[in-house]
Amino acid sequence: MALLDRLPSRVLTVRGWGFVLTAVVALLSAQVLGRRDLLYVGILLAALPVASIVVLRLVKPRFTVGRRFQPQSMEIGSTTTVTLSLTASVAGGASIAMEEQLPARFGQAPQFTFPSRNPAPDGTSLYEYRLRSTSRGVYFIGPVTAEFTDPFGLAKSRHVLGGADGLVVTPAPLELLASTLSGSRGNDGLAATHRQANPSDDDVMTREYRHGDSMRRVHWAATARHSELMVRQEESVTTPQATLLMDQRHASFSGGFTAAFAGDATGNGLSTSPTFEWAVTAVMSVSAHLLERNYALRFLDHQGAPALLHSPSAPFPTDEEHHGQGAVNGIAEGLAALELGPEGGRRAHPEEAPGVTARTGDAVRGAARRLRSAATDGPQHTPHAAFGDDLLDRLAATRHRGPLIAVLGTVTAEEARALGSAADYGSASYALIVTERPADAQRQLDILRDAGWQATAASPAAHLPTVWAGLGTTGAAPAGAVPTSPGSARTPRHTPGSA
Repeated sequence: MALLDRLPSRVLTVRGWGFVLTAVVALLSAQVLGRRDLLYVGILLAALPVASIVVLRLVKPRFTVGRRFQPQSMEIGSTTTVTLSLTASVAGGASIAMEEQLPARFGQAPQFTFPSRNPAPDGTSLYEYRLRSTSRGVYFIGPVTAEFTDPFGLAKSRHVLGGADGLVVTPAPLELLASTLSGSRGNDGLAATHRQANPSDDDVMTREYRHGDSMRRVHWAATARHSELMVRQEESVTTPQATLLMDQRHASFSGGFTAAFAGDATGNGLSTSPTFEWAVTAVMSVSAHLLERNYALRFLDHQGAPALLHSPSAPFPTDEEHHGQGAVNGIAEGLAALELGPEGGRRAHPEEAPGVTARTGDAVRGAARRLRSAATDGPQHTPHAAFGDDLLDRLAATRHRGPLIAVLGTVTAEEARALGSAADYGSASYALIVTERPADAQRQLDILRDAGWQATAASPAAHLPTVWAGLGTTGAAPAGAVPTSPGSARTPRHTPGSA
């Protein structure tokens, strides 16, 4: 048996190689002893493995493979349940060993046999397993590899069933204090005005009573003056606005640079660094903080372009304005595969693996196709300077309509001066510099503060909620020495599922 175990097993099983060796011995014995019966036995034993191989090559299995994620996208540190369904076009009695292909970072690939113990009435076998990820990205789950054997168990053949589905892992936002941006609008970001939606010369603070008006809104003084029932004029609530800038340049976050591969051989890697990952978490947290407080968020990069334009995972990469309940999920998906670029441009990704037919990853591939098409068909132009006129023109269009928040990497003194003039475009301006050595950014902080920014610097070891709480304090010290609280700095707001 030790000799049989050492023989190649890609085509024949141990039993199949046993038949082959026995056939060789029978044929040699027939030659030496002159026995015709041994000759027949040897030919039969040799023909059976060959016939099994031919049958497996000619009869190819047909399976329908379905894969569903619950939830379809997950935050870092949380868990998603994968439901795999397999249906054979032709029912068979033999069990088939199968294995789900996973990126190496998810650990051992799940193995199972088809059919399952309790298949559905239509013959569909269902399998479930759970995945958990500690880093963002788009991971391709699948395909399924199956090992088929002939009825005699002599030969075997491996086949790839179905394709792969994309699982989007988004950054997890952290809970931030509401005091920094509350200001005159209150913690919910709403501001009330007594102007009508369509003001006119007849605009007054009270109006005549109408059927259905609450009696609690009756203005008794005006009622006495006009000798008729008057009610207070309805207040209209304005939607607050905020602008978020995100630096995406490789040079700004190159300190401690690593190529963090968010996938396996499908080439699903991200060009990132610890400082950029901290910045992504900060952007995700600030975005969720603003959107959940009814802000309409304008999300731009350092050139004034939509911040998610170069992300292959963004559902709508050209959108720069985000508002409504679904905006948080849209930004989270866009940040899932955002990476560093020379000037914020999209790094060239390897082509998608053959057989990838991801339903969850349709948005990923759709965005990538749009970007490739725009790069091929659109006009050719040189990249714009960081924090230049293009950005300032964009900010001038929404001047003083809300706070301006910038999440930056390491910037030069010249870049800090260029960005300093943008402080006039926000009702309040906040800058957060993420760097490995916050003490070295003191000069840039002084330039920004002199221009009107409330600025601070932080390292990847800093506790983001603490940094955010101190951002509204004028002259806040760099937060590089702020320790990471156990279980808090990298803890998502939502309780993760079991691993």
